Amino acid sequence: MTDDRLSGDDEATFIAAARSGDTARFALLTERHRRELQVHCYRMLANYEDAQDLTQETFLRAWNKRESFKGHATLRTWLYRIATNACLDFLEKRNDRTPVPSGLSDSGSEVLYLQPYPDRMLPEDPQESVVARETIELAFIVAVQHLPPRQRAVLVLRDVLGWPASKTADSLDLTIASVTSALQRARVTMRERLPDRRLDWRSPATHELSDDERGAVKSYIDAHERNDLDGLMSLLRDDLRFAMLPESGTSVVTAREAVDGWVSGGLFRRGHDDWRGVATTVNRMPAALLYLRAPDEPGHRLFAIAVLRVIDGKIAELTGFDATDKQWLDLLPTPTG
Repeated sequence: MTDDRLSGDDEATFIAAARSGDTARFALLTERHRRELQVHCYRMLANYEDAQDLTQETFLRAWNKRESFKGHATLRTWLYRIATNACLDFLEKRNDRTPVPSGLSDSGSEVLYLQPYPDRMLPEDPQESVVARETIELAFIVAVQHLPPRQRAVLVLRDVLGWPASKTADSLDLTIASVTSALQRARVTMRERLPDRRLDWRSPATHELSDDERGAVKSYIDAHERNDLDGLMSLLRDDLRFAMLPESGTSVVTAREAVDGWVSGGLFRRGHDDWRGVATTVNRMPAALLYLRAPDEPGHRLFAIAVLRVIDGKIAELTGFDATDKQWLDLLPTPTG
């Protein structure tokens, strides 16, 4: 990870701004950390909107606690500590948003408040471990949600950010022994929840999509635009894991069952609906923005975001997100033509 220490001049400037109440200078020096703090909050909360709100809360708390910054820790560390504790406070109040509703399967995208994270909102430095693909994919984000909040915080600080036990303990007001124990328990849970190919989420990973992933998302879009149900079915594995959030949790279905369900639900009316698709990436994963124009509508509207996990050229997991009126996604404009 890159060195996050301020230069002597910048650190002195920050302390001076904090003590003098210079809001403009304070904002300038803290704003550079917004994107990585928002990703951090997203890992803790699995919800893009909540992550935005908690990042704002972090900056508000930082301003209110500005006199507590003495320069003993880096500004980055100080802000991460505030953000982590803001998320923990938020999680204590989220009792009515149960991660795993009863009756759903033991793994997969059962987190009904899960939202995708637009790649264009990730930090720009591709070398930063905070945006490593292995720790931003949906499978990892969902697995983290199965941890109790403090275990979640310990795992993210230790295994994602690479913080030492002493620094993590200080940030969470825990003992080093408590941090070590929490991390061991968290790793066990993560290994139970993650697919086999994701057992070591700390290994280096590329950000780039594979040829199989690019080909699958292109074919998925083409099948929609042609209303080609047979072509769509041929792209899906027979042990497809499918979820449409926030309406339902994950289910394992055959390709035929998936397509039949979409038809019976009115998603495909051959010759009547006009689909357009745009390939993109969210959570460092291949995704399709699906735009729909019904016969009585003047133009295409963003209908859903389909996030794909591709194995051997076929779609093994398909997580759909209702995109109606979700302008916060900040993705792409409605396609023309």
